[in-house]
Amino acid sequence: MLALLLFFSFSLSSAFYFHVGEREEKCIIEDIPSDTWITGTFKMQQWDMGQHDFLNSAPGLGMYVTVTTYNDEVLLSKLYGSQGTFYFTSHSSGEHIICIQSNSTRLVSFGGSKLRVHLDIRIGEHDLDAAIAQAKDKVNEVTFKLEHLIEEIEQILKEQNYQRVREEKFRMTSENTNSNVLWWAFAQILIFISVGIFQMKYLKDFFIAKKLV
Repeated sequence: MLALLLFFSFSLSSAFYFHVGEREEKCIIEDIPSDTWITGTFKMQQWDMGQHDFLNSAPGLGMYVTVTTYNDEVLLSKLYGSQGTFYFTSHSSGEHIICIQSNSTRLVSFGGSKLRVHLDIRIGEHDLDAAIAQAKDKVNEVTFKLEHLIEEIEQILKEQNYQRVREEKFRMTSENTNSNVLWWAFAQILIFISVGIFQMKYLKDFFIAKKLV
């Protein structure tokens, strides 16, 4: 069970970094099941592309975070500081677009300075450390850990069900595509046969008109 949880913990969490310029927007797409709690932690630092080193952050540095679905439903739109954590809950299954954009227009320009953003997105995970910190004894701590494991198992089951639904949709799409290809092949054969019959009839009428046969 622990190995299974560890395996899925890697698939439900992604951490990476990327560079953005002034007012430049970057978006990522996450495929998320419905009714799932999403946690995103970020940190922005000014990066000198020439010296390959961090610079002092520009004053008032912040980041806009916008989360939307492909149905243009806005789940989150908020301005944060240079580092922080954002949360949202998915209302429906499918791809969610997470976009971030710097609010700064006063970056140090020498050396090709940009902002390096470290982003960590966790799907279906709650803050266990905060809950444990509030526990007054070992019994409560163990209880919180068990509840956390149960939540992770439920999230794994939810993810499996979602993947099963996606697989079923993909299978139906593949079957419909194969069916359409088959009917199109029959249509092409009928067209070729019709064109062949028309050509034979045309040549026969031509030879008869020219009294060649």
